[in-house]
Amino acid sequence: MDVNESSHEEGGAMAIRLDHTIVPAKDKMASATFFAELFGLAVEPGHFAQVRINESLTLDFADEPEPWGGPGFDPRTGRSHHYAFHVGEAEFEAIFGRVTARGIPYGSEPHDHANGRINTRRGGRGFYFEDPYGHLLEVMTVPETRS
Repeated sequence: MDVNESSHEEGGAMAIRLDHTIVPAKDKMASATFFAELFGLAVEPGHFAQVRINESLTLDFADEPEPWGGPGFDPRTGRSHHYAFHVGEAEFEAIFGRVTARGIPYGSEPHDHANGRINTRRGGRGFYFEDPYGHLLEVMTVPETRS
């Protein structure tokens, strides 16, 4: 069986896809709005401030601890998440334009994400920047996973 497939109850194969992930935030609507505006998307308010990335993935922003015991967002812990997005050239230009128009520091490396440069890894372009609460966002035109 391919590592990207799992068996389906009827015996057929089904691709495994990430459906959603919870993004801890100090203010879920502010974080979701920041992200949605820069990526040209919309926020769907609810228990989570949900941003639909594509037909099969949402980022669900949460500012309270999860009922199952997750920590919620605590800036004192120094934890942040890294979210990487493969986009086309037109989307890259649009996102990069919105980031620079807002004066948001960006950079070519995760450990140097405010150097004002774009990387050209894997024959494409990419850059990193932080959201208001320290999560590291990455935008790239050639996926790291080579999908």
